[in-house]
Parts: sequence; structure tokens; C-alpha cells
Amino acid sequence: MQETRQKIIDAAILIFNDDQSAPLEKVAEKAAVTRRTLHRYFKDRHELLTVCSKDIRKRCSEAMAAALDSSDRPLTQLEQLLYAALDCGAKYAFFHKLHGSEGHQHHGDNDDCTAYDTMHQRFLRLIMQLQDADMITRHVTPSWIHAFFTGVVNTALKADAMGEVAKQSQKQFAWFSFSKGIGV
Repeated sequence: MQETRQKIIDAAILIFNDDQSAPLEKVAEKAAVTRRTLHRYFKDRHELLTVCSKDIRKRCSEAMAAALDSSDRPLTQLEQLLYAALDCGAKYAFFHKLHGSEGHQHHGDNDDCTAYDTMHQRFLRLIMQLQDADMITRHVTPSWIHAFFTGVVNTALKADAMGEVAKQSQKQFAWFSFSKGIGV
């Protein structure tokens, strides 16, 4: 029962990451369940999106926090952050997309927004620390680097979905691209 629910959540994240307006039939099909089964677990799109957001927040926040806590070396932390985002995959991309989407009402009292803001602020502080230590370029802003980071994650996800990159090379290619792009 819990397994079916999680299958639906995971399928919804994948589908809605590509197209937030996709019909629920697509989610059900991706989860290999009927539309009726989907509605046994979630009464509507809003409830499904809310549960997806909570699932993403929990998983991505834990992975990103573990990456930041993985080392005392800031550059290693940044590399581990990229790998954690890649491991989160569509969850990271969708979480970022939800909080950056037009019409999103960002509220500090919302757990999802608080988690996103906390993660974003830790990332920016890490970038500033690396810039202050002259370990990465100062030619671009921390916000630009964050956008670039997200772009590299999205590129890796697309390459993976298209079967263009062997799974074992994905992280290597992503780190190479990202690190060179920020002057490491």
C-alpha cells in the first residue's frame, strides 16, 4: 500500500517536472496504476503536488545537508552538493522549479519555502566562501553560479533520460562542466 503511494509520488515528480499541467492519466500510466487507484491515494492534483513537494523537501534537504556536512573542505562540499543534486535527480529539479515558478507565493512560514531558502542560503554562503578564498571566479555572482548549478543538473538529467551518457560518467561530466564554468 505504501509502496504504491510512493510509486505514484515518484511518477508525479517525473511527469510534473517535465510538464506541470500534464494530465493525471500520465502520472497513473508512469506509476503503472489506474486513474482510480491514483485517486484512492490522492483526491486531486493539488493534494498530489502538495505531497510531492513535501517528499522532495525531505529527501533533497537531507541529501544536500549531508553533502554540506561531508567535509571541512569547501570545494569538496560543493562537489558533493552537485552529486547530491544529481542523485536527487528530478526531485531537485522539480523542487527548484516549484520555488522559482511564476506565480509561486514564497512564504517564510511554509515548510517547503523555509527548506528551500535554507538550502539556497547555505549554497550562496559556500560560494561566497570559495570566492573569498580565490578558489572560484569572482567574475560571476553567487546567484548566477546557483542558476548555472541548476542548469548543469538539468542538463545531466536530460542526457540521462535520452540515454546519451553512461550512468557512471554522469557525475564526472557534470562536475567537469560545472567546475570549469566557475573557474576551478
